[in-house]
Amino acid sequence: MQKRVTSQDVADLAGVSRTTVSFVLNEDHRFAIRPETREKVIQAARTLGYVPNASARALALNQSRAIGLILTRDPRYIAADTFLPQILSGLLDASKQYLFGLLVEWVEPGQQIQTYHALTKARHIDGLILMTPRYDDPGLKALEESDIPTVMMGQVPGSNLFSVDIDNTAAAEMAVKHLISLGHRQIACIVNAPAPYSSATQRLEGYKSALKQAGIAYDDKMVRFADFDAQSGYQQMRDLLDQKIPFTAAFIASDNVAMGAMSALRENGLSIPEDISLVGFDDVPLASFATPALTTVRIPARQIALYSCHLLVRLIRGDIPEQRNFTLETEFIPRGSTRAIGRRVY
Repeated sequence: MQKRVTSQDVADLAGVSRTTVSFVLNEDHRFAIRPETREKVIQAARTLGYVPNASARALALNQSRAIGLILTRDPRYIAADTFLPQILSGLLDASKQYLFGLLVEWVEPGQQIQTYHALTKARHIDGLILMTPRYDDPGLKALEESDIPTVMMGQVPGSNLFSVDIDNTAAAEMAVKHLISLGHRQIACIVNAPAPYSSATQRLEGYKSALKQAGIAYDDKMVRFADFDAQSGYQQMRDLLDQKIPFTAAFIASDNVAMGAMSALRENGLSIPEDISLVGFDDVPLASFATPALTTVRIPARQIALYSCHLLVRLIRGDIPEQRNFTLETEFIPRGSTRAIGRRVY
């Protein structure tokens, strides 16, 4: 049986002490180590195929070697979310790179403070990433005052937590302007989530801004709030149709929601885009396979996850950047679900 390579073997090959090996491989920056020495240790570890013992490493650093992803939605919605796998893929890749585990938790509205407190005080994690934050989350203040490194995927005005996000307002405005450029002036909106979610409010603001710039009056009867999934998109589109709200196009602020909305339109004998033009948001993998393929806004989901994890590890290590809010670019993807205006629906 082959002998397991130890840190002492690495130290012997590199010609340094075992303590120096520990500092280098555990990325402990409390002591200054010359770059050339650091490189010798890393090369020796690679040559020998040395893999640090995760438990010993965690004990040495007084860390759990785990980060937490906190989801602010009911598990039934999480299971139906085609956007979430892209986030998880990015986080798993990034956390593996840093030899961190990933703990996924979900929190019910009204239970935020208790959940955050339990996670942070028990030290099951070294830091956490909060996905889809809410304006009404009473636990945000507690996280701001705690010593647990935290990164939000999303942004809540007034919070001093670090965040990685897109410009939801500008992206939504871009999507609605596309519909306006095709001649549409009666444009419905189904928001991706209930109003307390920051992304929902921001995307609605983008819709309003595009209308205002085009001289189109905002009418709240044209707006519905979905709940992340296709079923809620179906229900909200059915409600618009049942209420005989006249529109020739719709901005659906989530591709998941848009899939349900498309089904409701077809059920009512309406064709896309001949009768109704649709623009979605996210560019989930299924969007390009819808019939017709969905015009949408592409969010760099995987990049958001990677960036969030890299930022969190920096915070865990005590490397605090001056910038607190990071914004990644979106891209408008025109496909077959939009066309220049033809006849009205009603």
